[in-house]
Amino acid sequence: MESRSQIRMARRRSHEFDRLTLILMIAFMVLAVATAIVAFIVVRNLVLSWKMTDLPGVPQIVGDNGEIIIPQGSEAVTPLQPASGPTPQPWDGKSRVTLLLLGLDYRDWEAGETPRSDTMILMTIDPISNTAGILSIPRDMWVNIPGFDYGKINTAYYLGEIYKLPGGGPGLAMKTVEEFLGTPVQYYAVVDFMSFAKFIDHLGGLDIHVREEITIDPIGPGNTIHLYPGVQTLNGQEALAYARARYTEGGDFDRSKRQQEVIMAIRYQILTLNMLPTLIAKSPQIYNDISSGIRTNLNLQQVIQLAILASQIPEENIKRGVIGPPDQVEIGMSPDGLSILIPIHDKIRLLRDEIFTTGGPVGPATVNQDPAELMKAEQARVVVLNGSGVDGLAERTGQYLLSLGVNVVGTSNADQQYGSTTIIVKNGKPFTARYLADLMKVGTDNIYQRYDPDAGWDIEVIVGNNWANNNPMP
Repeated sequence: MESRSQIRMARRRSHEFDRLTLILMIAFMVLAVATAIVAFIVVRNLVLSWKMTDLPGVPQIVGDNGEIIIPQGSEAVTPLQPASGPTPQPWDGKSRVTLLLLGLDYRDWEAGETPRSDTMILMTIDPISNTAGILSIPRDMWVNIPGFDYGKINTAYYLGEIYKLPGGGPGLAMKTVEEFLGTPVQYYAVVDFMSFAKFIDHLGGLDIHVREEITIDPIGPGNTIHLYPGVQTLNGQEALAYARARYTEGGDFDRSKRQQEVIMAIRYQILTLNMLPTLIAKSPQIYNDISSGIRTNLNLQQVIQLAILASQIPEENIKRGVIGPPDQVEIGMSPDGLSILIPIHDKIRLLRDEIFTTGGPVGPATVNQDPAELMKAEQARVVVLNGSGVDGLAERTGQYLLSLGVNVVGTSNADQQYGSTTIIVKNGKPFTARYLADLMKVGTDNIYQRYDPDAGWDIEVIVGNNWANNNPMP
């Protein structure tokens, strides 16, 4: 019969295991939302910080009572990238976060050349609305690359690397995507596809629902496989080849959808098939296999904050999209004869807004929240401009909006007269834009996205003649 001390010891061990399981659950929930980016970082760093490893100098993330501790100290705030990487960005833990995932072209590595980005996925997490979004950007998109004129978007990383620009390849890729989509990108993660494949092998393979016949070609000679519709179990290299296959009727657009399918399949397999105990047991090996497979300007402190946040977002609140034909792009030819995708910017902005701003998924966290409270939580900086010709209208409107909790930071005159009130969004802030549009009865035709991180404010409200003639101000 076990003694009381033995029973207490067993309970203590069980409690410690539960705490570790909780940490892994939070870490791998990020996998569902952040396209495996933060999960890699979490595995890479948290494996070293679990108490079972007992390694000196590693930030503690589990308290004595099992609570999660946001790590402090120099190790916790050092970006997980070389010193030449993009400037680290602060994050208050409450504002919307946007991160660019870059998967590098393995064929370039094989040839010993500076790689281009084979995959570009932009993801966002919004703590206020408890939602997330994933947007795939095709590699052949013809865009302006700052400092280099127009080119395929997948060359931005390459150009930043070979010319050793500030921030390197990731920095130029982030700037290119910001200019293309008009969306601020605070963070990036460069993922080595081989680490991704090893991670899937640690799961014992991945169950993928293949939707149509497809031939895949895993790395190495004589590995070509023909897959038929239905659920197939693929190892890491096969899952990678499935996600990267281009030669289907839909080309890159089908490939982007398959990449998102693989991401969600990983989430399902980890959470539904109870993989966490296995992953805990294999954590040292997982760390060894993937520790060198990712670079990012996130630091460990931000990673833990993102993991906790992402664990609270249900799958139905994750919006996904792929930029593609026939609505968002046209097939074209570059001046030097390359096949390219010519963006239809107005249509792309609609898709962007659906995923990243006004049209994002609305889940339980936002349905029952007061729009005014969501607006106040954003703390958007608003300027009011007078386009009506009525003296003092901007100042009166600014005072009225301040009384409602809007963060008005200035008033002035517009450059011309406006018949209708207009809202110009400089830096996101969807809940404030929506609140003002509803309050001032501004239609979608008079709401414009004009990304400008240097503007000094987030939203411009230009009051027009219709507001002068009919408004609820006292």
